[in-house]
Amino acid sequence: LGLLECCARCLIGAPFASLVATGLCFFGVALFCGCGHEALTGTEQLIETYFSKNYQDYEYLIDVILTGVWHPFARPQWVHHARCGRRAGDCGHPVLTRGACGLGEQRGMAAVPSGAGGGGTTEGGQDSHVFMPRQVWQLPSRRDQTFVGITYVLSIIWLLVFACSAVPVYIYFNTWTTCQSIANPSKTSASIGTLCADARMYGVLPWNAFPGKVCGSNLLSICKTSEFQMTFHLFIAAFVGAAATLVSLLTFMIAATYNFAVLKLMGRGTKF
Repeated sequence: LGLLECCARCLIGAPFASLVATGLCFFGVALFCGCGHEALTGTEQLIETYFSKNYQDYEYLIDVILTGVWHPFARPQWVHHARCGRRAGDCGHPVLTRGACGLGEQRGMAAVPSGAGGGGTTEGGQDSHVFMPRQVWQLPSRRDQTFVGITYVLSIIWLLVFACSAVPVYIYFNTWTTCQSIANPSKTSASIGTLCADARMYGVLPWNAFPGKVCGSNLLSICKTSEFQMTFHLFIAAFVGAAATLVSLLTFMIAATYNFAVLKLMGRGTKF
């Protein structure tokens, strides 16, 4: 075979869905952990400057930043491809062949006699052979079952992380909306002095924290600072990173479940 044919066969057998999901997973975890840590640091600075002067009111938030509660999720996720079937021997029985054997990729399945090197036709007294990779289906191993289970568990964990990462985005969005109402008094019937952002209401500070809230023009000045704008966008980026990681794990889960089911059914001789 020439170089072009070899490259084509390699590309056909590449598990593109798994490769894309792997890259998306690493990208999402890095974005979530990096931006999330910086956003928490910015939040701590905003609370210390404007909402509370008592260190004990936000001590737990500093502990989260320093101990790196978000960091364990930055460890690389397991990337495991389901095993392909072994190449068939010369036993004179038809076997199933596939052009690809990655997670969820299924192309060009055909039945050919295993005793032949490839399919052939006679044209003008010459045999033209079509070479096809020959593989047999095997029952999935315990390792494959473990990988499917781990993928499900990680998907559930990251679903919770995704939901939690939406909370600070919601808090900052409400604060930003309040600032917009203060900046445009004609759009609201409430008095500017009564429009406040209360960190105690969201559980960020205890109820006995003082002052705990900022109102009116003081709140508007906070929203105009670069620290507030940067922290808000960092939380949005962390939220997007959590979403990307969740999508990649769902892709792994779907592909691994599909591949596991196909290997198990075809290993028992089931025909579609």
